[in-house]
Amino acid sequence: MVTSSALRPQASLLTVLLGACLLLLPVTPARAAGVEPLPTREIARGIHVHQGSHHAWSAHDGEDVANIGFIVGARCVAVIDTGGSPAIGARLKAAIERVTTLPVCYVINTHMHPDHVLGNAALKTGDPGQAFIAHVRLGPSLSARAPYYLEAFHRDGGAALAPDAVVYPTQTVTERTFIDLGDRKLELRAWPTAHTDNDLTVFDQETGTLFTGDLLFMGHLPVIDGQLRGWLHVIGELKALDVKRAVPGHGTVTDDLRQAIVPEETYLSTVLREVRAAIKAGVPIARTLDQLSATGTAGWQLADEFHRRNLTAAYAELEWED
Repeated sequence: MVTSSALRPQASLLTVLLGACLLLLPVTPARAAGVEPLPTREIARGIHVHQGSHHAWSAHDGEDVANIGFIVGARCVAVIDTGGSPAIGARLKAAIERVTTLPVCYVINTHMHPDHVLGNAALKTGDPGQAFIAHVRLGPSLSARAPYYLEAFHRDGGAALAPDAVVYPTQTVTERTFIDLGDRKLELRAWPTAHTDNDLTVFDQETGTLFTGDLLFMGHLPVIDGQLRGWLHVIGELKALDVKRAVPGHGTVTDDLRQAIVPEETYLSTVLREVRAAIKAGVPIARTLDQLSATGTAGWQLADEFHRRNLTAAYAELEWED
């Protein structure tokens, strides 16, 4: 279900001919403005993906850390996530303009984290036909965190963003809905609380491609910001889906979702098991964090940045479970 929130004087013949020729040239406003398009790869017909780097998000050196992309239909374009700053969003816009002259009619956010939404403003055209779509709970969650995101951006990068740099949904998804790009339908599905309380996936029916958002991490340690037990349940549902390829929120595109999600499932299951055992044994949280400081982290990047945070979130969730 979707709900609405809501371009002289007289000139010589040569000048006229030159002007006419210029009108026939392709218009690339972003390039003309000196914006370098993000590198993208076409992973299936009309589906273009930019892979972010494995760093923690910051305005100083970590704006480009999330996977983002766009899907081209016969009528218009849908963007899936926009990156960690307006500058990344502008580079994404330039990448789109390099591929097609069709307008962006949908900007879809898979969840509210800054590395996925702070490029939204660069894609906002003011066209009343353009929609920003997200999980029904993204708006409230983003609103609660926006002041922190803006403060962190200013602190880390030294450049202030105005409050209107945070763009909120104009349409929301409560369960699932379909949007049409012109001879191309996308299924948008809102999930129960997992990585966050506002995770949304995008499935392209034509190519069998699923954008998972951060329900799937590859290489980058998974980050718990919702509910550990809920995330494991959602992973079970994702493994049952019939998809040809998946675009994770972080990491490489995969053509085997069931196998690709196993390391994440193993890590989260290990955190669940070990934290639950510590609580049952009466181990206080501070000692639990020390004892489990490396548990399950082998092979993952950014464990130093996020593992203890995950243990803390898991302890708080499991301490009072029935």
